[in-house]
Amino acid sequence: MEAFTREAMSVAMEGDGLEIRLDEAGEMTVCFFRLPRGADLRPLLHGLEGDLCQCPHWGYMLKGTLRMHTPTGPKEYQAGQAVYWAPGHAPEALTDVEYVDFSPTQGLNTVLEH
Repeated sequence: MEAFTREAMSVAMEGDGLEIRLDEAGEMTVCFFRLPRGADLRPLLHGLEGDLCQCPHWGYMLKGTLRMHTPTGPKEYQAGQAVYWAPGHAPEALTDVEYVDFSPTQGLNTVLEH
């Protein structure tokens, strides 16, 4: 059994207000995200299938409004919502955003290595 705090987790990406911290838990990875207003991660996903993240995520929106671009159109998520993002998505921060998500480590590593 483990507990995770943002401060104790490894920094995967950081700069210009963006921060992604992560740590593995069994076959899953826990991630804390901070995205500044206007951050659009679609360019980072270019070259993946459909130019979208193909790893599923389960999480909780802590702050702000996030637009998730999907093949069927954009969907918005707000602070206070528990979320499931199926494979085929790309995030864009409409406001300053913070969320935590849980992802299968193998699938997440494929995206991060890209």
